[in-house]
Amino acid sequence: MFQSPLNLTTDDAIGCGRVALVFEYDGSGFHGWQYQKSGVPTVEGALVKAISKVADHPVELVCAGRTDAGVHASYQVVHFDTPSTRNLRAWVMGINTGLPPSISVHWAGSVSDDFHARFSATYRRYRYVLFNHPVRPGILRSQVSWNFRPMNAAIMNQAAQALLGEHDFSAFRAAGCQSKTPNRRLDAIEVKRFGDYLVLDVRANAFLHHMVRNIAGALMAVGCGKRPEHWVREILAGKDRTLAGVTAPPQGLYLVDVGYPKGFDIPLSCPGPGFVRPWLS
Repeated sequence: MFQSPLNLTTDDAIGCGRVALVFEYDGSGFHGWQYQKSGVPTVEGALVKAISKVADHPVELVCAGRTDAGVHASYQVVHFDTPSTRNLRAWVMGINTGLPPSISVHWAGSVSDDFHARFSATYRRYRYVLFNHPVRPGILRSQVSWNFRPMNAAIMNQAAQALLGEHDFSAFRAAGCQSKTPNRRLDAIEVKRFGDYLVLDVRANAFLHHMVRNIAGALMAVGCGKRPEHWVREILAGKDRTLAGVTAPPQGLYLVDVGYPKGFDIPLSCPGPGFVRPWLS
């Protein structure tokens, strides 16, 4: 979701060049973002099909950040190139008509040719939502992670501060990560409790494969008392993924914001997911 109201009555032409979209999705029914030749459902596959129908030609998408199977996005950005022009209503409503209910486009706009959904981004922000209760959730079982062990959010938050700054995050990197470097700059991280829910909020210039889920898994080990607070600092320095604990489940992870220079006029995010926004705003 983004902050500006959407006026679908405008007749301004969008297209004949590079077009950007802002959208959200529930990732629980998809095998991740990236299209797969096996034909399994992916977010990219569904979006390409819907956009191509409205544009009346095949399109290739570039997204701000690829998400894994079961991971959600309350604010995701893509761009594609098209010779077609449509008004805002035709792009947004037309694409949504061809999408499954779990994906919803909220904005479309023409952008300059030097805009790149991935490489123009200055930061990405994720939230990991944990239901911390003795009994597993029913209603939100695909939208939150769950841990029955009592968690100390204050200790988790203190431990997380060791990750701030630019580091080699090899200890929090998936074995199959294809990034050329394990170095990332983590600008902000916070863990807060709201009743039975804990929210890990983290912002960085970019993330490695499984990085947020691996951080969440390590912090949960600290939060329930299995590991001491200083353990997070130690495993970061050790740069050894095998010593850093389990990878947290994907269900609680959301891409909630992507930052771009103001000149590109991409709408600002109102970070989600929606059911935690009243606590965090």
